[in-house]
Amino acid sequence: MKQAYRNARSALLWAASGLHFAVVGTILILLGAVVDPRKNDWPQRAFFRNILRLAGARFEVRRAPGFDATRTSIFICNHVNLFDPFVIYSAVPQFLRGFELESHFKVPVYGWMMGRFGNIPVPDAPSREGLEIMTQRAKAALDSGVSLVAFAEGSRTRDGHVRLFKKGIFSIAQRFGIPIVPVSMVGSYQFFQTGHWMLHPEKITVYLHDTIDTTKIARADVDALRQRVQEIVSSPVEKSLQENPVKKF
Repeated sequence: MKQAYRNARSALLWAASGLHFAVVGTILILLGAVVDPRKNDWPQRAFFRNILRLAGARFEVRRAPGFDATRTSIFICNHVNLFDPFVIYSAVPQFLRGFELESHFKVPVYGWMMGRFGNIPVPDAPSREGLEIMTQRAKAALDSGVSLVAFAEGSRTRDGHVRLFKKGIFSIAQRFGIPIVPVSMVGSYQFFQTGHWMLHPEKITVYLHDTIDTTKIARADVDALRQRVQEIVSSPVEKSLQENPVKKF
């Protein structure tokens, strides 16, 4: 009986959030066709928060004393599930865009939307030339005051733990002296596990850690920077998993 209730609850939560996504998402796409996305940031942010609420997630943001909300930065966070963009955009108090595989920009409607809203294409098959083009696009976005979010693991966790961070985004930050903000999403794995369909009403806490200045970091120290950021991001995630072991569904 308890499992039947959970199944029914999940189905209703998916239906509510999915209907909201379809209706409001369509309105925002149409609005984005005629209005600069930076000028309609507020409705996008409200839309993302409502997706989480309707899916059953409670939400909290904790800002470290050294987090500088005024600086255009690269936000680096753990990658949990398909709700990650909604969580991050709801938590970061800046106009924010992310990276997207280049092939996704070829998908009808969706690809146009990603381009219009300012996401950065990432080559599906990395090459020196392709990565340099991506780097310059990222630099142009940052120079225009657009902060970027990067899921440095490259793929979603399957056990809740933070996987090894890739080095590329840290090289970009060091090369151009862009501040880095480590971000930890705690509770997202308990809320929804990639590979399963069940939604479990849960509190998601987002930690916006101290802003890290990269202007004095040498190229030889990029790997140490990567390890430092990974430790910061993973610390509250691992602590939560130890205190509240998660049952896999």
